[in-house]
Amino acid sequence: MAARLNNFADFVNILRTSGFSVGGGNKSGIYSVVAYDWLNVPPGTPIIWHTGNPETDPWEWRIRVLNECDDIAYSKCFFNKSGYITREFYPYFLALRRGGRELEDDYADGHISSYARRVYDVVRRCGELPLHEIKRDAGFGREEKSRFDSALTELQTRLYLTICGSQRRRNAQGEEYGWETMTYCTTEQFWQDKARGDLSDNVFIKAAELDETEAYDIIRERVLKLNPSAEEKRVRKFAYGT
Repeated sequence: MAARLNNFADFVNILRTSGFSVGGGNKSGIYSVVAYDWLNVPPGTPIIWHTGNPETDPWEWRIRVLNECDDIAYSKCFFNKSGYITREFYPYFLALRRGGRELEDDYADGHISSYARRVYDVVRRCGELPLHEIKRDAGFGREEKSRFDSALTELQTRLYLTICGSQRRRNAQGEEYGWETMTYCTTEQFWQDKARGDLSDNVFIKAAELDETEAYDIIRERVLKLNPSAEEKRVRKFAYGT
């Protein structure tokens, strides 16, 4: 599946062919469309991190895929780090990480922390929200930053929340200021907003039709096609998120 990566369009095409990608280089031992981070850019490549060029800066692509593609999700979903999953492969990860369960089921069984539940309840109730508003509305103080960050990562890893865009803060006059911050929504809302009107594209319906073994085998087969040297232990952690 190796292909020349010159710009954003190439990135999207390669990602759709691959089905998923770890973000920010391939230190995970699985697979990344951009196989190097900003500290290890190989000579001669036009793809360089943090230049601000929307065509050749992978940092800019995180939001571009969310704004311009209806079949790609981006969130902190692999090894507590960022990654991309296409609509085609999302059901397989859903089948493994949620298995048709709702958050209340996982919380009752002790698989979801109380901090994660606080975060999820706010987003589910309010819809798409920027990071700082989630933290405020869920009642996290400054001294709870690490707990909030961990809860947000936990929810993304288990595919209950996902990143859906970005926005800047607004002052009392409604004027934007400061850096852009990520916005989050439930995965159900994310895919509903990107629905094509065809139930065959519904990732949750597809996930419900899969059993665990089938879902894992399909992910594993694709990982090994992309990276034949991937270790089984890493593949399982990648697929299950734990």
